[in-house]
Amino acid sequence: MSKLTLKQANTIIENALVKAREMKIKPLAVVVLDDSGNIVASQREDNASMFRFDIALGKAWGAVAMGASSRALAKRAKDNPNFMVTLAAAARGKFLPQTGAALIKDAQGNILGAAGASGAAGEEDEACCAYGIEKAGLKADTSA
Repeated sequence: MSKLTLKQANTIIENALVKAREMKIKPLAVVVLDDSGNIVASQREDNASMFRFDIALGKAWGAVAMGASSRALAKRAKDNPNFMVTLAAAARGKFLPQTGAALIKDAQGNILGAAGASGAAGEEDEACCAYGIEKAGLKADTSA
């Protein structure tokens, strides 16, 4: 199975930020994690507010930890909020089941990690991540 590289992670971030500027949304923070939840790369745009990095990390971490897009986790949170609160507590605040992250998959469908963003509406954050992932030659999973 392939592993996510620093070059791929930086390409994801670079293109996610390109998409954000194209969409004219607020400054973002983007975090790319490997399949073990380790940070491979991250960036915070100038003038992004102070919690952007933490929110982007929580979205990406939740997606990779649960093997599901943040969109799917947000949907599950509506159906079972007590379970999601328990997961967030068990993860010591690293788990955030909100739309704004995408799983990163290889051509065979293996999960390589996740990219999360924060700064705009969840759907916009997610779109930036997915765009960056695709531009890196990988597959973005944003399915609910």
